[in-house]
Amino acid sequence: MTNASGTPDAERRRLAEADAGTVPWRRWGPYLSERQWGTVREDYSAGGDAWSYFTHDQARSRAYRWGEDGIAGVSDDKQRLCFALALWNGRDPILKERMFGLTNAEGNHGEDVKEYWFHLDNTPTHSSMKYLYKYPQGEFPYGDLVAGNRARGREDAEYELLDTGVFDENRYFDVFVEYAKAGPEDLLIEITAHNRGPDEAALHLLPTLWFRHTWSWAGGTAVPGLRAVEGAIRADHEELGARWLYHQGGETLFTDNETDNERIFGSPNTTPYVKNGIDRYVVHGATDAVHPARTGTKAAVHHVLTIPAADSARIRLRLTDTELPDPWGGFDDVLDLRRTEADTFYAGVIPPATGEEERRLVRQALAGMLWSKQYYYLDVERWLAEQGVDPLAADPRIRNSSWYHMVNDEIMSMPDTWEYPWFAAWDLAFHTLALSMVDIGFAKSQLDLLLRRLYLHPNGQIPAYEWNFSDVNPPVHAWAVLFVYELEKHRTGHGDRAFLENAFQKLTKNFTWWLNRKDADGNNVFQGGFLGLDNIGVFDRSAPLPTGGRLDQADGTAWMALYCQNLLDIAVELAVDNPVYVEQAQMLFEHFAWIAVALNRIGQDNASLWDEEDGFFYDVLRLPDGSATRLKVRSLVGLIPLAATSLVGDRANRAFPELVEGARDFIRRHPAVEAFVAQQKADHPDTDGRYLFALFGEDRLRRILARMLDEDEFLGPHGIRSLSRYHAKHPYTFDVHGQSYGVGYLPAESDSGMFGGNSNWRGPVWFPMNILLIRALLNLHAHHGPGFTVECPTGSGRRLNLYEVAREISDRLTATFLPDTDGHRPVHGGRPVFAEDPHWKDLVLFYEYFHGDNGTGLGASHQTGWTGLVAATATLFHAISEEDWQRGGRESLS
Repeated sequence: MTNASGTPDAERRRLAEADAGTVPWRRWGPYLSERQWGTVREDYSAGGDAWSYFTHDQARSRAYRWGEDGIAGVSDDKQRLCFALALWNGRDPILKERMFGLTNAEGNHGEDVKEYWFHLDNTPTHSSMKYLYKYPQGEFPYGDLVAGNRARGREDAEYELLDTGVFDENRYFDVFVEYAKAGPEDLLIEITAHNRGPDEAALHLLPTLWFRHTWSWAGGTAVPGLRAVEGAIRADHEELGARWLYHQGGETLFTDNETDNERIFGSPNTTPYVKNGIDRYVVHGATDAVHPARTGTKAAVHHVLTIPAADSARIRLRLTDTELPDPWGGFDDVLDLRRTEADTFYAGVIPPATGEEERRLVRQALAGMLWSKQYYYLDVERWLAEQGVDPLAADPRIRNSSWYHMVNDEIMSMPDTWEYPWFAAWDLAFHTLALSMVDIGFAKSQLDLLLRRLYLHPNGQIPAYEWNFSDVNPPVHAWAVLFVYELEKHRTGHGDRAFLENAFQKLTKNFTWWLNRKDADGNNVFQGGFLGLDNIGVFDRSAPLPTGGRLDQADGTAWMALYCQNLLDIAVELAVDNPVYVEQAQMLFEHFAWIAVALNRIGQDNASLWDEEDGFFYDVLRLPDGSATRLKVRSLVGLIPLAATSLVGDRANRAFPELVEGARDFIRRHPAVEAFVAQQKADHPDTDGRYLFALFGEDRLRRILARMLDEDEFLGPHGIRSLSRYHAKHPYTFDVHGQSYGVGYLPAESDSGMFGGNSNWRGPVWFPMNILLIRALLNLHAHHGPGFTVECPTGSGRRLNLYEVAREISDRLTATFLPDTDGHRPVHGGRPVFAEDPHWKDLVLFYEYFHGDNGTGLGASHQTGWTGLVAATATLFHAISEEDWQRGGRESLS
């Protein structure tokens, strides 16, 4: 985006400098986790119980091994030096240094954070960032939250902080933390606390600076140091050099980021100044808990503010690599300038036709995406060795023991900064779609990371997530790579071929892993396991089946079809410069053809994934005696074959006639393929020369869409449900050895502990799957044209073409977050404070998934990871008209 003079705006200039490596604008950012305790990285227990091994109660007193956490925190890109805010209201039993939440065992629906904070703004270089934390003035109800949720069952709603009454009469502080970069190593920090209550109230603010503990482990670093100097805290580190945290007033307190062994383990401390020293001094009056010489590895500036009712107080700080004679000169001017530059940047991101509410929504969604960037560090071989495990033994009883080659040491996009503070492979692919709206360079780096030799397993598997790197996520990486490549190409006029070719080489290795590991019979019908859909099936799809045998999966097979399509498209693009890729494209076409034939094969004894009577795809259970039965659950499993729909442009026809002729010769030589192609009418391009790659023809398409667009089945008021509402009155059951297994429609939370019980794919709406279905509909529209219409909703008599259907679904998704005529946003589940209170009503939480009938947010509450895709649904159809899409297909995305 350029300004009136035709030059890029200031934030885009910074991005260009960062991408070119000339100015390190991304070196400092919001890279501090909001939860490090309870993670697998910090778990050294014999039984692998991460939640119990390192608890919230221990976190204030126990040094972390692999990372740090804090409130509204920032760090350098290797998390050597950290800054965050601590608070105390004079009543809490502990200093508020990190967000509190329930463990998986404590929550009635698994782990669940019990705080309110909001990511209000952020730019890709983190030149301007804003964060809001709502801190109660009364004692924080830690015990009440644990007891209240423990008393509730899976069928009950969760007991939230608002339910405790601690916010009654508005007795809380709104604490805004704002950052502005005067330079790449120079952060201006403004903290403003508003007393929303009816009475004067005291608040202790403790901006805190500390070093990640890197020195006492085997092979550790030299001990860095903090010390008090005039008007500042000086930090010295062998790699970072010197830094100064300038402050105005306040008492400086120093301790060390060392474990309080006496409290945690009942053994002597090596130093009297330990991690909880500042907490003991402020909250408990232990004057000997902080270092009298004002040195250490952890320090805070203690401000005690008395704020009148409905008033505010502000403190300012500056963290910089330069000793400044006047750190406050021009401070406010820089803050104002960076805010203005952020406004200019986002004006170029959000289409002009977007409404005001949608604009605010998009900006908060993208802010959440950028605040969710985190430093993620784990050396698996060292982690195993520290547990006394031989890294080369690869004992399947030891978590992740076969991944000893992995070394993670990067800034990564997290699904949720508290509930899921670790990368997840397929989440990350979806993140890049939203991130590419603002920072294509970072989006590409994220896709590249998981394909590097220190991440990708030598056998070709992409690591899933830290709880089990060997689990299997849907193979959507190639789709994301292609999307980001083409978006950059259309924006700039040139594509990053090195990025695309490198990804292709690694992805073909992963594709081969899928072929060798997940196709048990070699018949192009795939298994895959749970594939990210947790409890969607009758059985736990990642565990041995109670029946024996195996499960042929409609979604696993369709994912592989989509994988073929994406790799084929990439191969054709690369063949322009290197014809060797034509052969690869031919191979991928043939793989796709065999998968399509297998998915649609009409077999005996219920062996086919397609059910002709129901007009739907189902998983097939293959029993040890050779018999087979369809598990007739109408779920996203049967809609994913629709998602495997792509258009390959006319370049293949024009530039590589040998590829087209080779494909036709292959079709002629194989009657089963020829019959499928004839049924689909897919052997010729459309009027624009594009070929449609889909898994079924028009008849099956119409039958599937009739179910998907039925409001009594999949089409909910806020998007496509993960399970048909048909199963509310008609649950599916399957009896095995006297035990009944069932699936019923659950529009809200799960009623089982499958996969921890903290997510639910049996009814709620999930954004990433809706995005894939919207993509498929748009591709089908580009192929079939505006004359192809369906009823939407089914039975309504209202006929829409597929572009209009895609927009209808997109609008329903976006409406989840928009206020209705009474000011209520469906996402907030009818809580009055979010509709009526001026200090809450414009704030949005981006949940993991949404109630299938009313849109209430569920699961993780800060999952702007893939729910950040609402930034795309809110803007896509303002940016691309039906005519543009019909004419240019995905090239219209420019």
